[in-house]
Amino acid sequence: MKKLSFLFCAIILITSCRSSQNKNAKKDVTDYAKTITESELKEMLYTYASDEFEGRRTGEPGQKKAIEFIKKHYVDNKIPSPITEGDYFQEVPESFFNGQAKASENVVAFIKGSEKPNEIIVVSAHLDHIGVSSNGGINNGADDDGSGTIAILEIAEAFKMAEEDGNGPKRSILFLHVTGEEIGLFGSRYYTDVDPIFPLENTVANLNIDMIGRVDPKHEGDENYLYLIGSDKLSKELHNISEEINKKYTNLEFDYTYNDENDPNRFYYRSDHYNFAKNNIPVIFYFNGTHADYHRPSDTPDKINYGFLETRSRLIFHTAWELANREERIKVDKNT
Repeated sequence: MKKLSFLFCAIILITSCRSSQNKNAKKDVTDYAKTITESELKEMLYTYASDEFEGRRTGEPGQKKAIEFIKKHYVDNKIPSPITEGDYFQEVPESFFNGQAKASENVVAFIKGSEKPNEIIVVSAHLDHIGVSSNGGINNGADDDGSGTIAILEIAEAFKMAEEDGNGPKRSILFLHVTGEEIGLFGSRYYTDVDPIFPLENTVANLNIDMIGRVDPKHEGDENYLYLIGSDKLSKELHNISEEINKKYTNLEFDYTYNDENDPNRFYYRSDHYNFAKNNIPVIFYFNGTHADYHRPSDTPDKINYGFLETRSRLIFHTAWELANREERIKVDKNT
């Protein structure tokens, strides 16, 4: 009996040790990327792009509901503000909008780097949309830019999980939700030109997300794609890193059509990344292209492809992770 008892105890001890080792096994970037799921993205976007938010027009009641929604996510996930404790709103005064909007707010959250906290990666998207049409139709802006907004929330949550596991990023990550994009890139310009929370010279790169939940007419039937704009404008190194990360983790087809200097759409100058680029901060603008529902009440959450949104969000997370954790900050080799 004593021998059996000893054997039984030994088995229990070995099993317990293995269980403990498995539990404490260090996770890697793919484990955190997998926490970005289409089900969570869908649940959030159906709220964020609902009629309750009244099209999120800058300075209007629906936009105020939007910023509270974003703030609550950060509070619930214990992701702090870089301003002061509990204050996630960077106030943009009415005077800054030149009569185009009432006072509004950027929303900011932050994960401090473990080794190089003064070097900042900015992940951005605009929180506003165009409001209610004259005929009463609510422009929900599910793709533009509800898709980018909730992508950032999921990306932030993944970084927070890594931090809690002791795998936090070496550089700091600023999650920046800007207002007033639809009326002239006001929120991002306020951040870069008036009140940068972190010095621009310490800002390593800006990854800007504006519409990543749909498929444009050009890619119907060949949908494993994403437009990238600006990745090679200021830093060839950033462009190469972006390509390498995509091949390693997501294998999307990168379409650089709109990156052409001669492209008549001039998208490089039409979203919030441009206010960083004009300050010689390398940028990538992630974009799925326009579609028939662009800036119409029909841009609704039921038309989002959540599988695509998941993959594209994971790509951006992987890219931010690489930029935050590599030994040297990326080099700027061109000027605007």
